[in-house]
Amino acid sequence: MLGVQIIQKEEGKGMDEIRIYGLECYAYHGVYEEEKKKGQRFVINATLYQNMDRASGTDEITDSTHYGQVCEFMNRFMQENPKNLLEAVAGSMADAVLRSFPLLQGIDLEIGKPEAPIPLPFQTVSVKLHRSWHKVYLSVGSNMGDKEKWIGDGIAALSKHPRIKEVETSRLLWTKPYGGVRQEDFLNGVIALQTTLSPEELLDFLHQVEKAAGRERKIHWGPRTLDLDIIFYDKLVMETEDLILPHIDMENRFFVLKPLSEMCPNFRHPVTGQTVSQMLAKLESQGDLDKGE
Repeated sequence: MLGVQIIQKEEGKGMDEIRIYGLECYAYHGVYEEEKKKGQRFVINATLYQNMDRASGTDEITDSTHYGQVCEFMNRFMQENPKNLLEAVAGSMADAVLRSFPLLQGIDLEIGKPEAPIPLPFQTVSVKLHRSWHKVYLSVGSNMGDKEKWIGDGIAALSKHPRIKEVETSRLLWTKPYGGVRQEDFLNGVIALQTTLSPEELLDFLHQVEKAAGRERKIHWGPRTLDLDIIFYDKLVMETEDLILPHIDMENRFFVLKPLSEMCPNFRHPVTGQTVSQMLAKLESQGDLDKGE
């Protein structure tokens, strides 16, 4: 039986929730041909995350997410997008829901398969995952060939990705090379966006965009057609072999802090606690920045 529950959190204690449970759909997902042809029943549970402050005051459906429309959307998506794996169904549906209902900040989605072809007694098999929008700031730069074109192409590639939205760009500025390698001046800026990609997934995609621009990693801090680095990913602090967040050297880079200060001057570094404006002021006070034009 389909159920809907709305939960408004206390102030400062997390995001408000709309819970949908027991939504039944008939669709054609599965590895086996019989599943693809005959279809079977699926059961969906979803928790939708959004801020309900405005809706609770105005009492207008336009200020909230219409859960009936979400149910219809998920049912239609299940029927129109057959997949082999439940993991693929859940991931693609979660992203589609978030893109289609702009007030949502995140979703917990569980898809159950109570009639799965398992030759043993069981109640159901399900896949559950979480997706949410994350605020990300990237640095972008180029000092080879048509620099404006490389940067423009990179921004366009980001804007076209199905799991990225609200791509905004700072003003671009010319700066002297960083790191001591003799080369042409750089054209630099900062890109702000929202994404449901994990940091690792985003990094992989940025490398693909750089590769499409002909980026070659031959000389450390050397010339490049396109350079894309993750500066902030929400307030996340992490370190892996391939990625450190926030960017490990951002506080020493004028070409990062200057355009970043245009976009988020009061954003605080999650480790040092300094705002972007404070980091820029400290760097400028040291002088000898090779700012360029």
